[in-house]
Amino acid sequence: MPDTPSSPGPADAPLVAPSVVERVLAAALRRGGDMAEIFAEDRQTSGASLDDRRVEELSSGRERGAGIRVVVGDTTGFAHTADLSEAGLLRAAEAAAAVARDGGGGARVVALPARHGRPPRAEVLPSTVAKPRKLELLIRADDAARATGGEITQVQVGYGDSRRRVLVASTEGVLAEDDQVRTRLSVVCVASGDTGMQTGYESVARTMGFELFDQVDVDEIARVAARRALGKLSARPAPSGEVPVVLAGGSGGILFHEACGHGLEADHIVKDSSVYVGRVGEQVASPLVTLVDDGTITGEWGNYAVDDEGRPAGRNVLIDHGVLTDYMWDWLRARKQGRQSSGNGRRQSYQHLPMVRMTNTFLMAGTEDPDEIVAQTPSGVYVAKLGGGQVNTATGDFVFGTTEAYLIEHGRITEPLRDANLIGNGPEVLRRIDAVAGDFSMTPGTCGKDGQSVPVGCGQATLRIIGVTIGGTAA
Repeated sequence: MPDTPSSPGPADAPLVAPSVVERVLAAALRRGGDMAEIFAEDRQTSGASLDDRRVEELSSGRERGAGIRVVVGDTTGFAHTADLSEAGLLRAAEAAAAVARDGGGGARVVALPARHGRPPRAEVLPSTVAKPRKLELLIRADDAARATGGEITQVQVGYGDSRRRVLVASTEGVLAEDDQVRTRLSVVCVASGDTGMQTGYESVARTMGFELFDQVDVDEIARVAARRALGKLSARPAPSGEVPVVLAGGSGGILFHEACGHGLEADHIVKDSSVYVGRVGEQVASPLVTLVDDGTITGEWGNYAVDDEGRPAGRNVLIDHGVLTDYMWDWLRARKQGRQSSGNGRRQSYQHLPMVRMTNTFLMAGTEDPDEIVAQTPSGVYVAKLGGGQVNTATGDFVFGTTEAYLIEHGRITEPLRDANLIGNGPEVLRRIDAVAGDFSMTPGTCGKDGQSVPVGCGQATLRIIGVTIGGTAA
C-alpha cells in the first residue's frame, strides 16, 4: 500500500502550556537575574542498518525534556530535567537560579506574546512509513552496490530519521517553536583486491520527510560508494609537497567549514582564540571568495526556522568578495556587544547549553566552467571527495583527509590516488583561490564542538587553490 503524504493539519499541542511557562520563568528570576529561558524538546528517532545483507539494527526512540538557563551578568546557571510537569520545571528553575546572585527579591512578571505553532516541514512524516518500506531501501542499496563490481566484498547501509519539536521562551519576550524533520541514508562499501581492502562512502541527508526518496536515486548513491572503493584498488600513492589542488563542487565545503567557519564563531572571537579577531573590514581572502552561513535554505541539513534560543534563522554574509564583514553570533555573545543574535545559537539537546554554531556554510559560486579549471591546471591533484579534518582556530592551521582524489596531468584528470592529507592554513588557502566555477552543490555533515554535535551543511563550487601541501607517500 503506497505511503500517503501527511497533512500538517493543526499544530501539535505545546510542549509546555503558556501559563506554566510564565510561572516557571518568573520563579527562575525570583532570586535575581538578567534573563531566564526555557528550552523544551521532544525528539523522536528511528533507524535501521544492513551489514552484509543482514539487518543489524532496527531501532526507535523518544526523548523529552527541558533545559532552563538563568543569566546574571557574566554568570550562567543551567539545569535540565526529563520531567515536563510544572513541578518538574519549577525544580529545574530553582536549581538554575541557585547560581544567581542573592538579593533583589520579589517576583518578576513575565508577559509572553501569543503562541504560533509551526507545522512539520515534511510531506511524508517518516513515522507514518512502515518499517518494511524503510528496509526495502537498504536492500536496494546493497544490491546496487554489489552489482557495480565483483570486487565489492562488503556493504553497509544505514537509514535514520528524526522529528524534533522545540519550544523556546525567555523573559526577553521570546516565545518560539519549531518542528524539524530530518531523513538520511548512507552507504559504505569495501572492495578487495591485490592492494588489499579499500573503502568507499556516500550519503544523502535532508531536512525533509520520507519524500526525500522520491527526489534521490538510492541505487546511484550505492553505486557512487562502490565506485569509490573500486577506484582505490588501482590507486597510486599521492604526491608529497605543495601542489595546485582542484576541489570538486560540493566536495570541499567541509574544508571551509572547519578551516574558516569555526574561526568566525563569536565565542572564539570574544575569547581572542581566532585568527580573525579584530579583522572586520580587512581583505582576508581572494576577491573570488564570498563565504555565507545560511540556516534558512529549505531542505539543507543545517536548516531550521528558529535557532535553539528562539531567534529566527538568518542568512549571514561572513566574507564578501574577500573582505571580512561579520562573525556568527548567539544571544549571549551578541548581548555583550550590544547587538542582535544572527540566529546561530544551537545545542545538541535540552541537556546542553546553546553556543555559537554554523548552519549551512558555503562559498558562493563563480562563473567559470569546471572542466576549464582542470584544463588550465597543467599538474596537480583533483579532490573529488574530502573526508574529516581538524583545525586550530587560533592559528587557522588544518589537516584534512581525502577519500577520493586523482592526479591532474597536462590539464587532464588521470590516475586515482590513495588517501592522503591536505595540510595548510585557512586564511592562506582563502587567499590562494584563483578560480571558482558555477557548479555549486552542498554536502551534509555533523559538526562536533565542545562535546556537542549538530547537523550542518557545507558547500562550494569547483575551485582551484594554487598551492596546498599534500601529505602523500610517493617519493
